[in-house]
Amino acid sequence: MTEKTINRRSFLRKSALAGGAAAGSTLAAPAVLAQAPLVIKMQTSWGAANIWDEFAKDYATRVEEMSGGRMKVDVLPAGAVVAAFQVLDAVNDGVLDAAHSVPVYWYGKNKAASLFGTGPVFGGSATTMMSWFYEGGGAELYRELTQDIMGLDVIGYMGFPMFAQPFGWFKGEVNSVSDLDGFKYRTVGLAADLMAKLGMSVAQLPGGEIVPAMERGVIDAFEFNNPSSDKDFGAHDVAKNYYLSSYHQASESFEFLFSRSFVEDLDPDLQAILKYAVEAASTANTAKAMNRYSSDLEWLQNEGGVTVHRTSKEILDAQLKAWDELIPELEQDPFMKKTLDSQREWVDRVAFYELMNAPDYALAYDHYFPGKLKL
Repeated sequence: MTEKTINRRSFLRKSALAGGAAAGSTLAAPAVLAQAPLVIKMQTSWGAANIWDEFAKDYATRVEEMSGGRMKVDVLPAGAVVAAFQVLDAVNDGVLDAAHSVPVYWYGKNKAASLFGTGPVFGGSATTMMSWFYEGGGAELYRELTQDIMGLDVIGYMGFPMFAQPFGWFKGEVNSVSDLDGFKYRTVGLAADLMAKLGMSVAQLPGGEIVPAMERGVIDAFEFNNPSSDKDFGAHDVAKNYYLSSYHQASESFEFLFSRSFVEDLDPDLQAILKYAVEAASTANTAKAMNRYSSDLEWLQNEGGVTVHRTSKEILDAQLKAWDELIPELEQDPFMKKTLDSQREWVDRVAFYELMNAPDYALAYDHYFPGKLKL
């Protein structure tokens, strides 16, 4: 940036000299160089205090720097223009140029949205499934759903393969499926259908509404996503038992959503920057999440008075059996069956390699840090 500034100043100075100070004429070139950047209005589905708002700003920084200042992404928190679950409509209608969200937040418009991040877990991680999006046909299926089936004027990319989401926050311990019966539980998307099969009553709420709902008794257990976000909105103030590990949302990524009309009006190099900055932010978000999520989990344990558990095998087995019941229901829809078939084929091949190739990291961890893991 310093070199660019120097070169620009040098150009202006040389141009002024060439034109002749005495002429007193206005130069066209400096006016072009000084033009304001194209401002892209992007709203997130997260509050300003959520670490994910920071993740969206990491994307904005990369777009601005990669474009040499020709584009600037104005990142707005949930509610600044529309509600957290309404960003898809706003981008489609041109109210927003872009959004930073997750497809499951428009699950109410089409259940297939949940397959792009929060669908059945066949054995692949979020990294496996984001790779399916880019290399296994997922991107074309996403385009078919949003543009052909739903008729939306949007383009979307996936970024930051999230770590498997915790089962969540409970006031007491839950070790068996019978312990869950009757709970009023917050989750979103197909996870709501899944948890209902485990005997829970489910409310689908944005992150910012979770703790107030818990305080009012609207819900009595919940999940959101990760230790940092949970800490940021005060989950530890309303529950003290935190259960990690779950199959309800184990393969989600962020959705970087854009108005198709807006993007297609841009020069090709600017379109490429918006697209590939997602990949750059994905790497940066992953590194930051590893650092912050682990640090905040330690804080929750040591300062927040939270007891961290690993979800029992009985509950995990019950989740898989619930998926077994749910999948045939989903496959009654031809598009959902086509998408699930594509995912199964991908996971069958790719996760086989991943799992067969991966050494037992838990064994190594326990060797060097004995007694900490309770698997």
